Amino acid sequence: MNTIKIDFVSDIACPWCAVGLAALQSAIDNVKDEVKVELHFQPFELNPTMPPEGEDIVEHLMKKYRMSPEQVAQNQEHIRQRGAEVGFTFNMSGRTRTYNTFDAHRLLHWAETEANMETQRMLKWALLEAYFTLGQDPSSHAVLLSAVEKAGMDTTRAASILADDTYLTEVREREKLYVSQGINSVPSVIFNGKHLIQGGQPAAVFEQAIRRIAADADIQ
Repeated sequence: MNTIKIDFVSDIACPWCAVGLAALQSAIDNVKDEVKVELHFQPFELNPTMPPEGEDIVEHLMKKYRMSPEQVAQNQEHIRQRGAEVGFTFNMSGRTRTYNTFDAHRLLHWAETEANMETQRMLKWALLEAYFTLGQDPSSHAVLLSAVEKAGMDTTRAASILADDTYLTEVREREKLYVSQGINSVPSVIFNGKHLIQGGQPAAVFEQAIRRIAADADIQ
């Protein structure tokens, strides 16, 4: 059985990352008897200079993407529908602000470094659900620790990480790495370090890519 490494470059403040991850997970489940997949979550901040208090989500989207309030509403509804299609719940009325996500990325790095891929995946989902489904502030240490607990991790260790600069340098270096490789939008899904698919694609697109890459490995 061939093994494929997938680096899922994303931000928990990115709704299309939740859509794309759900679709990718479905694709991985569909090929699990044929291909082994190692899934790693890599950091990317949509708004690295976001202040601690965050910004109103509608005002932020209008300013950043030059959208009207009507366009924002249409886009939000489209995202909600796409989420429903892949089994993810977006509570758009509950998500009124966007926030800084750097501490969340530090915890995800910790999960990969000190735990394992499955734990990191569980933490990723807990963080996405906290923000998009529950409308919570992912920069809040209380919210982050709740996600850590939901993922079955050590909240005492997590609190100590949040209290200082643990993994700050490592996360910054990874962020710079992907930006230097031309990643400027997310989700960016990288297969075996060289094949790139961007956006919240349907599961069929990811499944086709996994099967093709695994087949190419057989030929080689």
